[in-house]
Parts: sequence; C-alpha cells; structure tokens
Amino acid sequence: MNSFILQATTRVILGLMILLSLFILLRGHNEPGGGFIGALIAGAAFALYKYAFDITKVKASLIVPPQIISVLGVSLALGSGIFGMFYGLPFLTGISGYILGKIYFSSILIFDIGVYLAVLGVILTLFVALEEDY
Repeated sequence: MNSFILQATTRVILGLMILLSLFILLRGHNEPGGGFIGALIAGAAFALYKYAFDITKVKASLIVPPQIISVLGVSLALGSGIFGMFYGLPFLTGISGYILGKIYFSSILIFDIGVYLAVLGVILTLFVALEEDY
C-alpha cells in the first residue's frame, strides 16, 4: 500500500504501540495482562508496519530473526522455573525478594518476558512466512 498518510501515521504509532506493549508486559505481572497480551500489541504494531510499508521493511527492522526470538523466549520462560528449585520448591514456582538489599527480583517477571518474546517471535514468523513467494 502506498498511502502517504498511513506511512506517516505508522511511523508515530509504531513507537507508541511498542511502548504500550512494554508497559503492559511490565505492569501485567501484578495486574491482568502480562507477556502474552503485550506481545499481541507489539505484533499488531508490526502488522500495521507491514501494511503501511512492506515485508522487506519489517525484515530489515528486525535485528534478530523471529525464530531466534521465539527460542530465546521459550528458554527464558523455562529457565525462570529453575530459580524455585534452588529453594527446594517445585519447578516453575515463582520466587521473589530483594537482591543486594535494594533491587526487587521476581522470577515471574522473567517468565513473562519469556512469554512475550516467544509469542512475538511466533507472530513475526507467521508474518514473514505468509508473505514469502513459493
């Protein structure tokens, strides 16, 4: 699509949608939302970018391939379950507390970041795969 208005608006809205998705990701571990809905918002931002420009611009904007993003996300989500095992708790039990006396840490946030990356990677992989010529 070659709409100048859509392209100009997308340049502004894309950044705002990514910031909103990160806000939902970080706020969601205490409130409804989290990694899944944040990744859906980011995926919608990339979908808008794809329709305003084309798939080659989306591919060029990605630093890492979408499959790597998915694998990293699943690895983070599964790796977050190990923290509870250090305290004799079952796998994927969330732990939280202060590190070095001042920094609040929660393994649930790491799990949410993993879900965010996994879902975003799958959405981007689908966008790229559906646009390839056979």
